[in-house]
Amino acid sequence: MAQGRKGPKRDAGRRSRAGAPSAPAATPGGLDAVFGVHAVRALLARGETPRVLWVQEGDAQQRLAELIEQARRGGARVEQHPRDELDRLAREASHQGIVAFAAPLAFESEASLWFKLEAWPHATPPLLLVLDGVTDVHNFGACLRSADAAGVHGVIVPKDKSAPLNATVRKVACGAAESVPVYQVTNLARALARLKELGIWITGTAGEAEAMLFEAEFTGPTALVMGAEGKGMRRLTREACDGLVKLPMAGSVTSLNVSVATGICLFEAVRQRCGA
Repeated sequence: MAQGRKGPKRDAGRRSRAGAPSAPAATPGGLDAVFGVHAVRALLARGETPRVLWVQEGDAQQRLAELIEQARRGGARVEQHPRDELDRLAREASHQGIVAFAAPLAFESEASLWFKLEAWPHATPPLLLVLDGVTDVHNFGACLRSADAAGVHGVIVPKDKSAPLNATVRKVACGAAESVPVYQVTNLARALARLKELGIWITGTAGEAEAMLFEAEFTGPTALVMGAEGKGMRRLTREACDGLVKLPMAGSVTSLNVSVATGICLFEAVRQRCGA
């Protein structure tokens, strides 16, 4: 419904006087907010200690005692805040009575990606997710969440035309941004060529592909490439792929949101690897 220019201001004033939240709470300067038990635990497991930890007043102190003590040992300042203040800060996110404020995340270097792959430490072959031009932070966060759930060993993004690792991504990812390494590469096509040299099969996703997703082989060393929202993969990225696959679309919709498609594709890889 349309409103006059003065209407929202008067309404906001009435809400404030009634005591209801009217604006998100402010975060400590220069820090990212990390919401929820799983996300805070992942942050600590990564070896990062939050600067400040907000804990909901009441029984949350006992319920979250282990996390609180771990953060305090690392030097975090622990503060108690009422639930409505945490609600205002988190908005639609589930904070579960705990919010950590930590330094912004940084991408892993390209050099560390090659070092890890050249001295592969796992018994299972690598499963990598490549995001070519995914710029929406909500989609990026959702892709990281799916990657974490599917056991992806690393996510690769280009330096240009990619979403940042900001607080919104961390909120949507629900801890996955702290647990899944995200490698930033200068030239994606060149990085894909290097992956091939290391024996990794590159499978791209494209609506015009002839092969279906379920025909692809994901049990070996695999990099799954997802294209940008709307535009798909760039030409050089497409040409660097060993094969292209598509999802079978039975209805009138011709494509899916990139984060939804990512989840479907990754869990086909999980299905194959569990049965291998």
